[in-house]
Amino acid sequence: MSNEKEKKERDEILVKRAKDGDKQAMDELLLRYAGVVRRRARQFFLNGGETEDLIQEGMIGLYHAIDDYKDASNGLSFKNFAYLCVTRRILDAIKASARMKNKPLNGYVSLFSADEMISPQGPEDALLQREDQREFLQKMSRALSDFEFRVTIMYMDGMSSLEICEATGKDGKSVDNAIQRSKKKLQKLLKDGEE
Repeated sequence: MSNEKEKKERDEILVKRAKDGDKQAMDELLLRYAGVVRRRARQFFLNGGETEDLIQEGMIGLYHAIDDYKDASNGLSFKNFAYLCVTRRILDAIKASARMKNKPLNGYVSLFSADEMISPQGPEDALLQREDQREFLQKMSRALSDFEFRVTIMYMDGMSSLEICEATGKDGKSVDNAIQRSKKKLQKLLKDGEE
């Protein structure tokens, strides 16, 4: 039996025990997946907020993943289900901040494309780039449906269509259609912005 398979089985057992009220199993799972939550939350920077806010949202998503997970019979491992729940919770918090419902989260800047950005010449250029990116993501969150926004963020994050299907629980056609609709809406958004 491989190490990964053993870990998967241990996760399944821990989830079952946690659902049965075993606090030690719950603590073990929360501790085991805390690094996943931190890594995911750090992909976003909160302008005027703290990364800890998104980590907290991600931990709430992890707690719900433990509570809502059925079993691996649907083909989705707990690890992937937890990643999906954490990601959804963080993206929902970001989307809510774009609607100005939650002032501490307002002004996020995603770091998903930081590697692709041209290095700024000075602090003013860096500030302008972050502001442009924040503004575009806010416009993007208003232009796209919740599902399109989540799929687009995952796609921009470098996830393959297959990984997005697994993470969202949707079929390939739904994911591909969402990506295509998003591209058209974002192209129109960019074109309207140039005028």
